Amino acid sequence: MPVSLTCPRIHFLIFLCSVCMGGTSEQCLSAEISIDDAKQAMKKATHFFTSDVSTSGGYLWKYSQDLSQREGEVGATDSTVWVQPPGTPTVGAAYLTAYQKTGEPYLLEAAKGAADALIKGQLKSGGWSYSIDFKNRADSQYRIEGGGAKARNITTFDDNTSQAALQFLILLDQELKFQNQSLHGAVTYALDSFLKAQYPNGGWPQRYSSFPDPKEFPVLKSSYPESWPREFPKQKYQSYYTFNDHAIEDLVDLMFLAHHVYKEPRYREAALKAGDFIILAQMPEPQPAWAQQYNQKMQPAWARKFEPPSVTGGESQGIIKTLMQIYIYSGEKKYLEPIPSALAYLKKSELPDGKLARFYELKTNRPLYFTKQYQLTYESDDLPTHYGFIIDSKVDSLESRYRSLLKASPEKLASMRFPTRRVRLTPSLTAKAKSAIDGLNAQGAWTVQGEIRSADLKNTPIIDTQVFVKNLETLADFIAAQQRD
Repeated sequence: MPVSLTCPRIHFLIFLCSVCMGGTSEQCLSAEISIDDAKQAMKKATHFFTSDVSTSGGYLWKYSQDLSQREGEVGATDSTVWVQPPGTPTVGAAYLTAYQKTGEPYLLEAAKGAADALIKGQLKSGGWSYSIDFKNRADSQYRIEGGGAKARNITTFDDNTSQAALQFLILLDQELKFQNQSLHGAVTYALDSFLKAQYPNGGWPQRYSSFPDPKEFPVLKSSYPESWPREFPKQKYQSYYTFNDHAIEDLVDLMFLAHHVYKEPRYREAALKAGDFIILAQMPEPQPAWAQQYNQKMQPAWARKFEPPSVTGGESQGIIKTLMQIYIYSGEKKYLEPIPSALAYLKKSELPDGKLARFYELKTNRPLYFTKQYQLTYESDDLPTHYGFIIDSKVDSLESRYRSLLKASPEKLASMRFPTRRVRLTPSLTAKAKSAIDGLNAQGAWTVQGEIRSADLKNTPIIDTQVFVKNLETLADFIAAQQRD
């Protein structure tokens, strides 16, 4: 049957063809979706996440499509939310950023909801644990409606948990012009606590429940132990000076942000003090890099059963990046001085394939690995799969950045401290926005094939907070670019 030339579909195709022939590729792609399409999808997805997925304003990591199964790093009940990224702070920050790009009021309200959840989960020790339970409040010493003196009160810096929560709250406090007393009070309480938790040498622990006595933590330069146990000693390591999982690096970024927002010198001083600790913690020759964690003698020590005393090819690269960030913020070249020897050491330590071992034996520099039975070994043919024992080397890119910083003017350094990203309307962005719109189901959810490990669900449709955050960012970028252009 011939198709009528008056068919609306034909008119639409003719319009698209005219755009493609006479316009730019961006115009051609954006003709397929409108700014209203993006706004409607973003609002629908946010409504579903805040009304159906959220628990008291907070979020987990993954949910089954019917929301009956849910988990963070482990399984969770419907009264629990996760602080550890990509949980509540990650989602809250996505709402806030999307609001700042689009001006949609409901996004700010969603961000406030996430902040309220974190405020109710703040511990008396100042920070946050991995999760918040809104039902069993007496089990933890929450500042609001928490348990008594014997309840859990451990602030954790592991996996960017407390740092991410506080960073989001600081940015929301700034957006609200510091007028929300509950929010501002939680922020200042946390910042004061984190300063008290910092050791005299400038380091921080992995987690804490009480503040350190300066007399028990002398300021020392790092050194090699005369010997160390080759079998896991099962000792507590949480109070050690900890670089593992970027704990101190995230705290440095947090303190510079706090100084930027509140103009309080104490926060900048804490970040610089952490930089001084990094200088102290650099190991002597022949391995002038860093360990994952140090005991009170400033010697590398065991943490978990697969994290031995060693020099690390992993965290050392992040520490070099942090030294460069501290230099960008401070302009003090002493923070660049440890870098050349560390880069040379790491380059020399690369494996035949150009990668780095996570762990190098103290003094001998032989790569250290573990078997699946967690026996320490020099061989890499029986590794556990849950941990990165061999990692990518970024030495060349770190060296390039280091050399560019040496040439940077003070004005250039200032522009690098808190850069703003201008979003342009590109074919790639438009395609991603279209994919996000098309992928939203009638429920208002973005689902992907995945797993809920705690429920032994595999290759099943799930709701993943990371997918939600990514798509929300894409739609906000598309809307912002369209509004500006």
